Amino acid sequence: MIRLRKRDVTTDEASLLAAVRKGNEKAMSALYERHAAKMMAVCRRYLPMPEAEDAFLEGFQRVFQHIEQYKGEGNFEGWMRRIFVNQCLQYLRRKSLLLTIETEGTDALADELQLPEEALSQLEAEYLMKLLERLPKGCRTVFNLYAIEGFTHAEIASMLNISEGTSKSQLAKARKMLQSWIIEETQCSQIKSL
Repeated sequence: MIRLRKRDVTTDEASLLAAVRKGNEKAMSALYERHAAKMMAVCRRYLPMPEAEDAFLEGFQRVFQHIEQYKGEGNFEGWMRRIFVNQCLQYLRRKSLLLTIETEGTDALADELQLPEEALSQLEAEYLMKLLERLPKGCRTVFNLYAIEGFTHAEIASMLNISEGTSKSQLAKARKMLQSWIIEETQCSQIKSL
């Protein structure tokens, strides 16, 4: 791992990006170190571990190849995140991991369950990640894009070549599954503590 001295590359992101554009390897390493953990977390939300690592590496490769396309408008991390999300989606398509998303009407699924507050307070981030991994791939992908990445149903529909209704349906299914698992876990924990 390369250690940077302050005089080699400034910590200011604009200066760092300028150095990366010039091909400065230390700047590339610094940019990687600054964003690696967050971008790996993005990949892990969409893919199981061996595939997440592949998408992660391919994502950084794309960032460095297309760094000139970032014009300084908007948040750089957001720009990077979009590349990583797209990389994960491409990986899913390429490896046929993205199963056909079921198309059902959203009316029956629209009414969502509400979680009791005590159930939420007992959850840990690691446990939530494990629950997300249990979701069917279509539901997990839509849930991540909508609830975590902040895309609209129209954007998700365009990205996944599905209808907005299907996106809404998959989100509702994901929420119902997560809520039922969380409630079930909370009830089991309460019984064990008796």
